[in-house]
Order: sequence, then C-alpha cells, then structure tokens
Amino acid sequence: MSANTTTGSTSTISAGGPPSRRNTELGLLIFAVVIPVFAYANVGLAKNGTLPAGMVGYGLGLGLLAGVAHLLVRKFAPYADPLILPICTLLNGLGLVLIWRLDQEPGVEPLNAAPGQLMWSAVGVALFLAVLVFLKDHRILQRYTYISMAVALVLLALPMFFPGVNGAKIWVTIPGVGSLQPGEFAKIVITVFFAGYLMVKRDALALASRRFMGLYLPRGRDLGPILVIWALSLLILVFETDLGTSLLFFGMFVVMLYVATERTSWIVFGLLLSAAGATFVASFNGHVAGRVHNWLNPLEPGSNGGTTETAQVMYSFGSGGLFGSGLGEGFTRLIGGIAVKSDYILATVGEELGLTGMMAILLLYGLLIERGIRTALAARDPFGKLLAVGLSGAFAIQVFVVAGGVTALIPLTGMTMPFLAQGGSSVIANWALFAILLRISDTARRPAPAPAPNPDIEMTQVVRT
Repeated sequence: MSANTTTGSTSTISAGGPPSRRNTELGLLIFAVVIPVFAYANVGLAKNGTLPAGMVGYGLGLGLLAGVAHLLVRKFAPYADPLILPICTLLNGLGLVLIWRLDQEPGVEPLNAAPGQLMWSAVGVALFLAVLVFLKDHRILQRYTYISMAVALVLLALPMFFPGVNGAKIWVTIPGVGSLQPGEFAKIVITVFFAGYLMVKRDALALASRRFMGLYLPRGRDLGPILVIWALSLLILVFETDLGTSLLFFGMFVVMLYVATERTSWIVFGLLLSAAGATFVASFNGHVAGRVHNWLNPLEPGSNGGTTETAQVMYSFGSGGLFGSGLGEGFTRLIGGIAVKSDYILATVGEELGLTGMMAILLLYGLLIERGIRTALAARDPFGKLLAVGLSGAFAIQVFVVAGGVTALIPLTGMTMPFLAQGGSSVIANWALFAILLRISDTARRPAPAPAPNPDIEMTQVVRT
C-alpha cells in the first residue's frame, strides 16, 4: 500500500512540470510560413499581374524547413521557448521575399540573389538542428573558454589577408563557396569566452575604490579587461575598417560586464571609450570619415553628381508614408549600388510596407531579444545567464546598429540586418545563435528529475503499516 503511494507520488512529480508548449510553436509556425507565401504572391501580382510560378515551391520549401526544425526541437529540446523558432522563420521568410522582389528590378546587384539566399538559409537551419542535436548541455561550452578566445581572434584577423571590398576588409573568399564574413561567427565564439571569463572574475571586477558623482569607479587594475577589448576593437577598425564589428565586439563586452558586476560605471566607461576610439580612427581613416561625413551631410551631392545613398534612403522612407506603396511597387532600386539587398533592405520595407510594416518588423526583432533576455533570467547557472545575455545583447546591438544606420540615427556601418538582408554568413550565424539560446531555454524550463525512491524508507513504512 505504501509502495503504491510512493510510486504514484513520483509520477505526479514527473508529470507536474511546466508544459512544453510545442503545439503553440507549431501553430505559430503555420502563420510564420503562410505570411511570407502571401507576401510572395503579392509581389508577383504587383509586378506581373499573375501569381508567381515559384510560389508553391517556395511555400513547400519554407514549410519543409520549418517542419523539420519543429520536429527536432520537439524531440531534442521539448521545453525550449515556443516563440523563438516561429519568429526566426517569419523573418527569414520575409527576407527571402524582399530579396526576390529586388531581383525583379533591372540593375540591382547581385543579380538573382534569392536562390542563393534560400540555399544559405537551408544551411543555417541545418546548423541550427546540429547544435540542438549535439550540444546536449550548454555548460559544456564553459570548458572551452580560452580556446574560444583564440578561435575568435583568428576569425577576426582572417579578413586582413584578403582584398577589401568597398573600402572594408570583412570578407574571406573561399574558392567554390564564395565570400564569407568571419565576424558573424566570431560574435558567437567570443560570447562564450566572455561568459566563461566574467563568471570567474565578476567578484573582483565588481569591487570599487571610490565613489564619484554617484558612480562607483573601478580600481585601476580592474580596468585592464575593458582596455584590452577596447584596444582590440580599435585594431579591427584600423586594419579592416569594419566599424560595425568593432561596435558590436566592444558593446557586447560592456553589456555583459555590466550584467556580471551590476556597476553602472562600466557602461559610462564603455561609452566614453567608444566615442574616443571612433573619433580617433575617423581623424585619419578615410573610409570611416566618409561614412561620418555622409551621415552629417546627407543632402550633399554625391561623387556622381546626384544625391547620396543616405538621401535616397530618406526619400524612400518619406514616400512610404504610414501604410507604404505596397510590395513590389516601390523605387528603392534608385538607391543604386550593391547595398540595396543588404545594408539598405530596410529602405524597401519602409517604402513598400510603410511605417506600420517597419514597426511590425522591429517589434519582431524586439520579441526575439525579449525572449533571449527571458531565457537569461530563467537560466539556473551563472554561465548560462551570462551566455544568454551576451548572445541576446549581440543580436540587439546588431539590429540597433543596422537600423540606426539606415534611418540616419547613427553613421552607416556596413553590417547586415539579421535574417532579413542578403548574406549567407549572417543567416547561418544567427540560426546557430538562436539554437544555443533554445538549448539554454530548454535546460532552464525542463522540470527537475524526481528523486529516486529510497528502499530503506519504503521498508520502514511497510513495517509500520
């Protein structure tokens, strides 16, 4: 009698955990596939007056990727966050539609980019699934703290040995594959290093020597880590003229340092060092100085006698109005250059979907970032918390830097909008980033295993009965 009671209570404990929410994820995934398919049809009707011939194939391909991803998440991460996969699928699907829509415009390079982006998206989803299958526990990454730093430095240094493109050295050319951007992968690897390092050193970094104007000033010897990272970000900016990766690299470390130590002074020091470094480099680097000049003087005549790309983007946003001109009916091709499908793809969103569509896209990004921060709050171990914060922070900084550059809030940096813009490295790296977040989320929400029954206690209860 007593033994039956014990068994029954054990099953109750095992079944009493939080719901897996996989059915919720499946329902959201259906919408995440249907919405891009309707957008695809809308572009075809606007451009040619008929439904595009590839609409069914596109819908089946996107649905297959989403379905396989859902099944493997259901098997290998059943308690993971149910919103991350649908939002990533929706953004990736809309990005493919926007790139295909710009493929229909003459003279917009690179030509016929949508099929290649679809292939890279499939590779990204495959890497996403590989991380979920083979990374059983995110805490394994802590063992490779210093190896991660070495790998990240190699990835960041590689582009220096390849010719620059449009004034920046951020690509590596691989024969038979094409150009890859190692910085996209370095942001994930270096986050692992930051999380492992700060977990060990956070108590020492939180100490303060004195209080000045309401801020706790860090001790001089504790300024070492942030000064080293600041110097490395400056070297990246000087040798590769990569303003975006430099800001991402340094900003991510400052955010993680603030979370680890809870000292506002680290944020202040980070902002001051960022401003000083950018001013110093812009004083002698023509590429960076040119971006700042175009930002400050957008209506100045360009090198070809016409308006600058920054001004053309402003015109696109202005003509979009509140609800936009409609998919396929904009004129962002007038921006020119090869950045229409990458740096300036948000201009197409603003013109053809209007302020309403632009805010919807930004809200999707905000939801992804919020789910990442929520995962950090739910994580049970300090390494998982810092890793989730770092990955979410890196994604948030990249979104801010790109959106801020396109909307002229800050100078343009040359980074790509995650999932939305054309770029194989970006879409692959961001799928891997959210796979790690899903693994942390699954570990955090997974119910603790029920305690094993103690035979001595059970025998005692039987004897008493």
